[in-house]
Amino acid sequence: MKGLIDVLEGLKSWKLAFFLAFADIRQRYRRSTLGPFWITISTAVMVACLGLIFGSIFKSPLKDFLPFLATGLIIWSFISSSLTEATTVFLSSQAVIKQLPLPLFVHVLRMVFRNFYIFLHNIVIIPFVLILVQRPIGWDILCFLPGLLILAINLLWMSLLLGIICSRFSDLTQIVISCLQIVFYVTPIIWMPALLPARESVMVLQPNPFYHLMEIVRSPIMNIAPTSFNWLYSLILLLLGWTTTILIYNKCRSKIAYWL
Repeated sequence: MKGLIDVLEGLKSWKLAFFLAFADIRQRYRRSTLGPFWITISTAVMVACLGLIFGSIFKSPLKDFLPFLATGLIIWSFISSSLTEATTVFLSSQAVIKQLPLPLFVHVLRMVFRNFYIFLHNIVIIPFVLILVQRPIGWDILCFLPGLLILAINLLWMSLLLGIICSRFSDLTQIVISCLQIVFYVTPIIWMPALLPARESVMVLQPNPFYHLMEIVRSPIMNIAPTSFNWLYSLILLLLGWTTTILIYNKCRSKIAYWL
């Protein structure tokens, strides 16, 4: 059970992972005046441009489409950047792994914390978008927090699993990046689920884990309650994902340093 012990020890060292992630952000933007807010500005520009263009193409009311698009892009940025960096999470920390006896899971936490920090910068766009389209903002919007927690816990096992697999098979990194690009287009981020006919909706949306993970975060912000199936799917994914990942991690944890 070395893998499980490593994960538990990593969770106990969450403060170390947090400070390392913060140091990464400071190092990355050490000469920048606005720092991570440059990403926030570029995200806001993208939301404005895509909102006007695709809102016209899909003939969707801007009051509904712009908050939907902004929330979707911000959540997807958190997901895709975490999973992309997960493919090299151990490789990028190989010097530390080979010299210090830290739990390997600390490096996964560090990477997810780093991307969550960027997510917090981007999420400030959403209130401005809601005000712009004159949608009400109430305390109910905070109901997205439980969904965000479940999303983050799912991203942790996905990142750990990708880190293990891509450490062994480095060529898979490009495959993962290509797959994420495909997932972006088949997940309702720049298009609304209502545009799909009922039959295609069942075939495209229901099996898509990223759709359900996004809905439990995005729907409360849109003043819509996520469906019970969204919650059930996300929780089952969490349990099965962590169980499978821990079983694989138990077998591979001691080999990762030799694969780097």
